[in-house]
Amino acid sequence: MTLDVTAPVRLLADAAALVMRLLTGRSPHPVHAATLLRAQDDGLALTATDGSLTVRLRVPATVHEPGETLVSRRGLADTLAGLDAPEARLAAEGGRLAVRVTGARFALPALPDAWPPLADLPPPTARVAAPALRTAAAAVAGAASREHALPIFTGVRLRAADGVLSLLATDRYRLAAATVPITPSVAFDTLVPAALLTRIAPTLSRTDEVALHSTPDVFALSWPGGSVTTPTLGDAYPDAQFDRLLDVTPECTIEVDADALAHAVERATAYAGQQGRLMLESLEGALLVRAADPLRGESEETVKAAVRSGRAVRSYQARFLSDALRTFPGETVHLHIQPALRATEVTTPTGTLRYLLVPMRPDPA
Repeated sequence: MTLDVTAPVRLLADAAALVMRLLTGRSPHPVHAATLLRAQDDGLALTATDGSLTVRLRVPATVHEPGETLVSRRGLADTLAGLDAPEARLAAEGGRLAVRVTGARFALPALPDAWPPLADLPPPTARVAAPALRTAAAAVAGAASREHALPIFTGVRLRAADGVLSLLATDRYRLAAATVPITPSVAFDTLVPAALLTRIAPTLSRTDEVALHSTPDVFALSWPGGSVTTPTLGDAYPDAQFDRLLDVTPECTIEVDADALAHAVERATAYAGQQGRLMLESLEGALLVRAADPLRGESEETVKAAVRSGRAVRSYQARFLSDALRTFPGETVHLHIQPALRATEVTTPTGTLRYLLVPMRPDPA
């Protein structure tokens, strides 16, 4: 085991923390709890995998001696997070990795496990502006199911065609869809774990552009200095059914400030009872937010709104309605309320992000 590098502490700590955040699953294989450090002429590479998701990151470093070592993922992250120094020197010493800063030395045991062979990153198929993808991924992934009994609903469908990337996810009670321009583009259609997009979204704020890599079996995101690779979920969405859901024909259209309505919904949720039932009623120039429960009491609040057409009264699961509104911070949104129990659409005038949620059946009482 040989390795000797000097690298910026902040960049090292950020990389180790990102690995920890992305790889949250547990595995019976000890190597899946490790990070491989590899010193090469152009810097220090950190690679980690949980057997499914693979993370590759690169940190600029002065390489005194090339080589590699395998250490505990958590041990490395915790050690680097506690350092208050501009630079650290990492060097292999016998069976340990020594981490030195001025006045201090820490040593992590090197792991003897064999590092598993990892597939190479597929060629890029499209590039997308990172801020746009971050916003769309965070919003859409939140609508995916967390019930792994139906894996298809735990994913986000990504489809690239004609210079546009479309994202769609649903848990069968709500649905979110968004579109983002991409260039250049090779058409693809894939289903990736929503949890990955949720965890990687904050990282996309650190770069301007992200490359997408898609094959029938693998999907990856890469940016300068890093990449994540995951197996696809492998199941196709029933497109005809979702096309019908996205064909919205409202009987009532309401224009309202998303933040104002979200705050009213948050206040009313305390009175929504065990079912979390919350009612919206369109009025002249306002939207009435109402909740009532025999044990908790009742709440009524009007929010300024423009009722563009029709009148409607609908009940919603308070948590789902709150989630929908939180995806449009600082925006004026349109509520497209459809007849009966057809899904209500929350969207902006541009329509690049659409959130649909199914109303609750009327209270029999």
